[in-house]
Amino acid sequence: MATVSSESLPETQASANSTDSDTAPKPQVIYRCKRCRRIVASEENIVPHERGKGEQCFKWNKKSVDSCKNQEPPECSSIFVEPMKWMLTVQEGFVGEKLQCMGCKARLGSFNWAGMQCNCGTWINPAFLLHKNKLDECHV
Repeated sequence: MATVSSESLPETQASANSTDSDTAPKPQVIYRCKRCRRIVASEENIVPHERGKGEQCFKWNKKSVDSCKNQEPPECSSIFVEPMKWMLTVQEGFVGEKLQCMGCKARLGSFNWAGMQCNCGTWINPAFLLHKNKLDECHV
């Protein structure tokens, strides 16, 4: 028989109570098509990535020393998401294609199973890219 010390019980109860208070509903972010307001992604669908070195990653001769070395990389102009059901071209078996809204057929981004490079310089593989300027960010 295993014995449980009475000292460990308050700690587990305290940790359980702290997790209950930490689960207060935080605002969730959803992304909608700017044209027809259809929901295309949510915060759970986003694939996070570390920001790269910016323009240095796109230069022809990447080893060259540049004056913009001390600059901070630009903010990402797109979000990368996991493949979703509304992406018809993905389900049809294309390797790389444009991503269009199901409602209004507006071009929201593109995808490529071989990967793409973000404007911050990081390579994402596979890449399902949605342009932020084509989406409305809504906090629910």
